[in-house]
Amino acid sequence: MVFSSCMRCFVMSRLRSAVVKGKKGRMETVETTIQTRKKSKTPMKKEPTTTSFPPSLYHTFSDPAEVVFLRSHLLRWYDKDKRELPWRTLALTESDINIRTYAVWVSEIMLQQTQVATVKDYYNRWMKRWPTVQDLAAATIEEVNQMWAGLGYYSRGRRLHEGAQKVVLELEGQMPQTVDDLLKQLPGVGRYTASAIGSIALGQVTGAVDGNVIRVLCRLRAIGADSTSPAVTEALWHLANLLVDPERPGDFNQAMMELGARVCTPKGPLCSQCPVQSHCRSYHRVHVKQEQNAKKLLGKLDMPDIEDCMNSGTCSLCPSEPWDYQLGVQNFPRKPAKKAPRVEQTLTCVVTRPGEAGGEEYLLVQRPNKGLLAGLWEFPSLLLQEDNEVKQKRALCEEVNRILRSCLNEHLLQYVGEVVHIFSHIHQTYVVYSTCLKDRDVTQQMPNEKQQWLTRPGLQDAAVSTGLKKIVKLFDTADSLKEKTSKDGKRRKPEGLKHDRSQKTKKSRLTTADGGGRQLSLSSFFKTVKEESS
Repeated sequence: MVFSSCMRCFVMSRLRSAVVKGKKGRMETVETTIQTRKKSKTPMKKEPTTTSFPPSLYHTFSDPAEVVFLRSHLLRWYDKDKRELPWRTLALTESDINIRTYAVWVSEIMLQQTQVATVKDYYNRWMKRWPTVQDLAAATIEEVNQMWAGLGYYSRGRRLHEGAQKVVLELEGQMPQTVDDLLKQLPGVGRYTASAIGSIALGQVTGAVDGNVIRVLCRLRAIGADSTSPAVTEALWHLANLLVDPERPGDFNQAMMELGARVCTPKGPLCSQCPVQSHCRSYHRVHVKQEQNAKKLLGKLDMPDIEDCMNSGTCSLCPSEPWDYQLGVQNFPRKPAKKAPRVEQTLTCVVTRPGEAGGEEYLLVQRPNKGLLAGLWEFPSLLLQEDNEVKQKRALCEEVNRILRSCLNEHLLQYVGEVVHIFSHIHQTYVVYSTCLKDRDVTQQMPNEKQQWLTRPGLQDAAVSTGLKKIVKLFDTADSLKEKTSKDGKRRKPEGLKHDRSQKTKKSRLTTADGGGRQLSLSSFFKTVKEESS
């Protein structure tokens, strides 16, 4: 008993000591904190509390069996209805992994922002001329630009060329063999492109999310938030990696793209032909709503329920705007409004001279190696900064004189018309003039290699933009209509052309105030009145 009593006293003493030390420690901590705050004299900001809600299972595939069925349905459709495309054929038949990877890389770069129908001919010509990465690396950038001319987004061709040279010079001629290496080592290759090449050419099990796949996945799982937001982007990549078939990853990814391109289209989707219709939450919602409307007409009360996300209102993947039943499945995906393109006007002059072997030669100058249309050839041009027509001609004439080192008179420039060309971010209007030089001696001395005279066949084969081809077409039309200028040099619209900004007035109207006008027949009079009132 004495021993027990002593032990209790000892334990209690230790506990009291610990409590005192703890209090002292807490006091010291508080005092230190107070001193620190006094020294800093900066008020402590209270961190805002945020509540994050994870995406609902409604937006994913929680049943493994459904994933298996979706793969099966999609690949069966793809095997039966896929388009025969040259890069697909090459990916299936080429046994050399280096050539196969290179061929798929070229196709994926060409298909960025460009339709399949446009790409096919370019791809065939490219692969015929440069069948291996070594062949492309040995080409000049001028040859690459010439081959790419008309395909748009010209930096893509330049990056292909840069990448090929890097593979040959730094990677011993061997294309990267993993998605990570493709992403790190090839210029112009992003997450989607690396995944597409990796799955199609190398058989790596990875999803691939492009514009078509975004649309398909958003409709399948009713993802209505901004499709460019980080939350939606990561959710879509998670879905793509979840769904991809481990046995046929390349075919599955191409099947998803094919579905988006041909069936699950932005407008007028062909839901009745969709092989994965039974897995589509958007279609199910439309179908249930139609069934509800039909039962209402029949006076039936047993309405089917429309399945929806349980976290609607707080879910990061649900739409912020209400469902529009007029749009149906086209409610998805939701994208932010596009930024209006920048409006620009450019003065350009088609300068010609007599050719040595007959015909005409055209003066072209090369654009800078960076920026819009980098490295391509164009007619002498400058950004329009003057509203006055006389000042425009003077400025353009000075530019031509600077290039030719000549002293041409501005009155030699004849107005041809205007050409509109739309870039992805620029609404460009070319205000076109022309001048024909009679004396070749004036133009014999070319200052540098950035300028050249080309015959018409040479112009057609040169590395020029689609905008320049439109200008040539306008020039040919004006030339065929024998455009003439008045003696004072003011421009005159040739008949049949609709490019003159200044000519916007309608034909003289028949009114009693006209006086002296030619008298019309009765039928002609009523015809004129009808045209004016329409």
